[in-house]
Amino acid sequence: MASTSSRSISDSPTEQECAYETWMNLQRKETIEVEQAALEAKKGLKNENQLTQLIEKTVQNFQDYANNRSRLARTDVSPLFAPTSCTPLENLVRWIAGCRPSSLIRFAYVLCGIDIESHLTEFLQGKKLGDLGELTNKQMNMIDALQAKTIREENNLSSRLASLQEDIVDQPFAGKTKNDCENADEALDEHNRYMAGVLKDADELRMNTLKEIVLNILKPLQAVEYLAAAKRLKHCFKIWGQKRDQPRTNN
Repeated sequence: MASTSSRSISDSPTEQECAYETWMNLQRKETIEVEQAALEAKKGLKNENQLTQLIEKTVQNFQDYANNRSRLARTDVSPLFAPTSCTPLENLVRWIAGCRPSSLIRFAYVLCGIDIESHLTEFLQGKKLGDLGELTNKQMNMIDALQAKTIREENNLSSRLASLQEDIVDQPFAGKTKNDCENADEALDEHNRYMAGVLKDADELRMNTLKEIVLNILKPLQAVEYLAAAKRLKHCFKIWGQKRDQPRTNN
């Protein structure tokens, strides 16, 4: 049976890039949708049930994308780790083909601080902020516990990835360099399967962390504001990366 590495070069990578572009287009639409929902909720035009439905739909879209990535990774995981449609800046900050799960938690801490700073007078007067600046002690304790658990699992995945990266200088790869780079498809396919497994587990950790934050810890309005801010940040990194890629000229 032919090795999966013998497929046409334009086959699977093209499908993966199309999947990523479809995902990014959806992200742009969702950014507008969650931002609008947050504004309408503050005006009393959307209730918590409507917000919860939007949150669940957004999370499900993320889950569907993760499932699709897992399917594509079984054929060739390499393009998923550094998509050509991402800028070098975006690829620089990626962890196992996506965001670091603990960064989702840190972002919640940061947003809480930003909200308090932007409404400092009201906060000091004891007024309700009604958003991420008003996390309860229970919510903060839940976030703290989630952070500790997530970092432990992250460290385990990072160790697995490091071992797989070190494997490329070991046998059988090292021995195949003696005969003018003899065929290594079988070894590369096996390595791909292990890397795909790490990616699947990393995506699962990302999903579990996100679900815990927006479905179990934050209130619906807080969760919608969190999702809107996270999508804006991702979009900004795309824009910042594109600007940094433009030729720099001296005035």
